[in-house]
Amino acid sequence: MNRRQNIDPATEPDDREDAEEEQTLPEATDAAFDFAEAEGDATAGRAALARHARLAPSTPGVYRMLDAAGDVLYVGKAKNIHKRVASYLRPTGIEARIARMVAATASVEFVSTRTETEALLLEANLIKRLRPRFNVLMRDDKSFPYILIADDPKAPQIVKHRGARNRPGAYFGPFASAGAVNRTITALERAFLLRSCSDAVFESRTRPCLLHQIKRCSAPCTGEIAPEDYAELVKEAKDFLAGRSQAVKSHLAADMEQAAEALDYERAAIYRDRLAALSAIQTQQGINPRGVVEADVFGVHQEGGFTCIEVFFFRTGQNWGNRAYFPRADRSLAAGDVLGAFLAQFYDDKPCPRLILLSHGFDDGPLLAEALSVKSGFRVEVAVPQRGEKKELVAHAVSNAREALGRKLADTASQRRLLEGLAEVLGLERLPQRIEVYDNSHIQGTNALGAMIVAGPEGFRKNQYRKFNIRTATLTPGDDYGMMREVLTRRFKRLIDESPRPAAPATEGNAEVEGAASEADNRDDSPWPDLVIIDGGLGQLNAAIETLRELGIEHVPMVAVAKGPDRDAGRETFFLPGRPGFRLPPREPVLYFIQRLRDEAHRFAIGSHRQRRVRSLRESGLQEIAGVGPSRKRALLHHFGTLKAIERASISDLARVPGVSVETARKIYDYFHESGASSNAP
Repeated sequence: MNRRQNIDPATEPDDREDAEEEQTLPEATDAAFDFAEAEGDATAGRAALARHARLAPSTPGVYRMLDAAGDVLYVGKAKNIHKRVASYLRPTGIEARIARMVAATASVEFVSTRTETEALLLEANLIKRLRPRFNVLMRDDKSFPYILIADDPKAPQIVKHRGARNRPGAYFGPFASAGAVNRTITALERAFLLRSCSDAVFESRTRPCLLHQIKRCSAPCTGEIAPEDYAELVKEAKDFLAGRSQAVKSHLAADMEQAAEALDYERAAIYRDRLAALSAIQTQQGINPRGVVEADVFGVHQEGGFTCIEVFFFRTGQNWGNRAYFPRADRSLAAGDVLGAFLAQFYDDKPCPRLILLSHGFDDGPLLAEALSVKSGFRVEVAVPQRGEKKELVAHAVSNAREALGRKLADTASQRRLLEGLAEVLGLERLPQRIEVYDNSHIQGTNALGAMIVAGPEGFRKNQYRKFNIRTATLTPGDDYGMMREVLTRRFKRLIDESPRPAAPATEGNAEVEGAASEADNRDDSPWPDLVIIDGGLGQLNAAIETLRELGIEHVPMVAVAKGPDRDAGRETFFLPGRPGFRLPPREPVLYFIQRLRDEAHRFAIGSHRQRRVRSLRESGLQEIAGVGPSRKRALLHHFGTLKAIERASISDLARVPGVSVETARKIYDYFHESGASSNAP
């Protein structure tokens, strides 16, 4: 029987509680589970599996195991679906965790494919989309940045690019981080003097910008360079990024020597600076292998119930950075099994290189190589090197994975201590796994919005941040209580519709409700908060409690955090339902933790508010600012080129615009900066 790409039946991941525990507790151990009891509980699940197994096709494909609520428990692929599903009905030899999955199964769905390769690709796609609790899951699915030299008949632009590669041009990457791309683009600007401004700015320029003055752009916008000369710069930049760096550097060195011999020392200095910029790029890339031109290198390290996968990207013989991943996986899985499940998901929406080097092998390695080759249109090799430079690269990746996991375990332990302290201070029954913090932002009621951030045992969960544009037309401008009511109503109404849970807490007489609530709340991906923090005082807290009570939600722990006198950090007052306000000692670590949560919510609210304000400016024009009419708007745009440039300008720069007084410049400056925005805190 062929082994699945994700998990062998004998080593499938544990239930949601165990999966979450392993993410938050270093050196955690499996929760005790009575096998005989699991066998008894699995009777209904076995019956459902037996019923569906009779209908399963004997072809390659993907199967989905669903619970009674219709949620997907597990996605697997098989060469023969019928045999695969029937394997769960073995009378002996099934581990407790598999019994749990079987016990929760109410139905099974099948999708047939022509080949097992297609089944593997479909499986990876479904796992990323459905995120079943029993599969190995990627924790970070953020796309990688690329460098794009866009096609443009006038003057190609060099920019950072994320997302779908549907804009015509040459793409180079992936880079491990946006910072690496930004540093590389800055160095490339110095080396090749390519423009990075938007097309709108390029079309509207009447004189060279600051980048030309500091020798980071050749100013094709105003004709400071001939089109054919700029095209030559573009060609050199593409050659360098495509791996022909030595040819480009040799050409520049020859031009520098020629200029020096002609006593044109100013031109020679320009070539010298360009060569220095190119050398800086290659120095920043770190280790650059001689024999590996294009490859992704994966190193795995396991410790304390956690797995870290470190990936390095090598393109054109250069190291373009690395990134650490911490997939959610059962602690009993071997490193190779986790890596095999991870890779198919990793390359589901990313281009892959011709060579993939691994620290650990797995049974489906040849199948994965075949699937990636079919998807990419060229032969992809997946290998575990045994000697030489490639083995050294893999060892380097494993070393980085070990260090990253060490930092992760230390951070997790520290975060757990803070959560324990928070639970003790606020009287929570258990450690909060999901904390939601709410804040509002507006300027005298205009462009009002609410913001929610989410934090947990692993820190901030930024992919779950949300912002709420205030829609209530009858709301009095600046009514913070009304805004908080609208935000919480919309948030929890949607939560009830999409992921309902028992509203009442468990008591001795309703153990069934207790089990259901525990199952829903203890999942690491549960959308229900264990603690809600309101940035505000007693009034905001009462408004929040009343709002949730109207929705039939009575037992979500809440706390309001009011800033101290003169907004002094360290003198915050805390308000809990039914308790008088209190303060924490100034040096209390839990106080710093809550401040950090509150400040992150404030940062997100202010940033979202500014984005909305700028967007409204694009729609309504600068006339929204007092004292700025059509004439001054035209003068400002003519002088600065874009709204972003106006936003970044200082008061003195704004005052230099014809027709703009110092007083008007100050109004424009105040409109764009954070000092003008307010939060809901008193």
